[in-house]
Amino acid sequence: MENNSLASDQQVLFYAGELAGIIGATCKGKLDTPICSVVTDSRLAEPNSMFVALKGERTDGHHHILEAIQNGARAILAEQEEKDIAIASIRNSGLVAEICLILADSPLSGLQYAAREYRRRHNLFRIGVTGSSGKTTTKECIASMLSACFPEESIAVSPGNLNSDIGLALAIFGIKPQHKIGIFEMGINRKGEMDELAKMYEPDIAVITNIGSAHVGIFGSRDEIAREKSKIFSYFNGQQKALLWEDDDYKVYLSSKVKGTVHYFGLRSTEGLGRIENKGLDGWRIEWKGLTLDFALPGKHNLLNACASLSMAILLDLDPILAVQGLSKVQPLFGRSQLCKGKITVFQDYYNANPDSMAAAIDFLSGVSSTNRKVLILGSMLELGKESDKAHRDVGFMVAGMNPEAVFLFGEEMKAAEAVLKEADFKGMLMYTTEMENLIDAVSNYIKEGDLVLIKGSRGMALERLSRVFEEKGLINLSDSSKGGHYAP
Repeated sequence: MENNSLASDQQVLFYAGELAGIIGATCKGKLDTPICSVVTDSRLAEPNSMFVALKGERTDGHHHILEAIQNGARAILAEQEEKDIAIASIRNSGLVAEICLILADSPLSGLQYAAREYRRRHNLFRIGVTGSSGKTTTKECIASMLSACFPEESIAVSPGNLNSDIGLALAIFGIKPQHKIGIFEMGINRKGEMDELAKMYEPDIAVITNIGSAHVGIFGSRDEIAREKSKIFSYFNGQQKALLWEDDDYKVYLSSKVKGTVHYFGLRSTEGLGRIENKGLDGWRIEWKGLTLDFALPGKHNLLNACASLSMAILLDLDPILAVQGLSKVQPLFGRSQLCKGKITVFQDYYNANPDSMAAAIDFLSGVSSTNRKVLILGSMLELGKESDKAHRDVGFMVAGMNPEAVFLFGEEMKAAEAVLKEADFKGMLMYTTEMENLIDAVSNYIKEGDLVLIKGSRGMALERLSRVFEEKGLINLSDSSKGGHYAP
């Protein structure tokens, strides 16, 4: 990059010296350096971006400053204690005169403060979605509704699942002056994280899809998960609204933490619901406010996501006809309730897994009316801590109750499920392994045309490898799978 002149389509978020003052950092170099985008991955740096050097579990961003500069970054936010590494990288770039180095005690805190300040400069009505499961799908459903009811360019949506202490900050920098309504996901996997997310985003409406057991190994108990999730209401002043699931075990507790009005969603609470028809693999037909909605996401858990969205439509006083049109366009996201049809039918739900979503997936397949063989391929649920053994034994009990033709269990933790199935004298095909090659071989030898297959497990188990094998064998066509979502990456 020869210079950092602004392109015609670039919007300045901050100037480097201005940003340093906002976050209480020191500056070295060109104070009027424009910052037009913010990245934490040096490979994604572009002309006039600011690279934030963060220390992670596997890498240290300070060692990638030179690469970021070579890719176009002209502002560097680094840790004060790492200034020698940062200065050396800038000198090695040969672009010292064009760079501004911003030094903070904590680059992460600096990133978050900058995101909050940037967001506050925009007049954006903000919806935040959290929960142990269903938050990404619910976010996508609400976004699709909003895009049908308002000019699409006025809707800001956090991309993919950018929902963490880093991800939400980066998503906030995607807000543009034309955006009037924001729908952002807020996910946590450590104590104190929701405090940071709520401070950055300050939602006007906060949705909690449910309090389940996801990350219970990190938080210690569901009580603690509920306590952390409730902090999404931290910046309520009485004017905001909360939307909660009517049957959540923590409904009363969560309601008590809301300084504002509390509303509920569900089959009883979502106003205007009429007849609901379960279309199995093809989702649901829902009557709402005298209209008929064909909702493509199957399973009872997705029906609740639809209810949350319809309750949001009521809170926002959306045109019912347009809201239904928007919600009817929603398609499954990668690895989330994703249906692939071919010589076999594969229900892919392997983006994440916890006891609640595992139970929902098994219950869904159990309820599908079919004369074809039902095959479960289940991978370990991770991050459950001391609850892990019981949770995986419960999977065994659920599978035994369903009594499918075959069960393939993958991962150390699934040993507990295998033990339960053996104790229950399970009569179907049962296979347990910790080796993916063994799993692929066994599944490939068993599967035959017409089978209905569920693939479910935590993201870390990488069960999408099985779908690729099915495609290679001509059993499914992934390119024709039902996936995407209105705002999917």
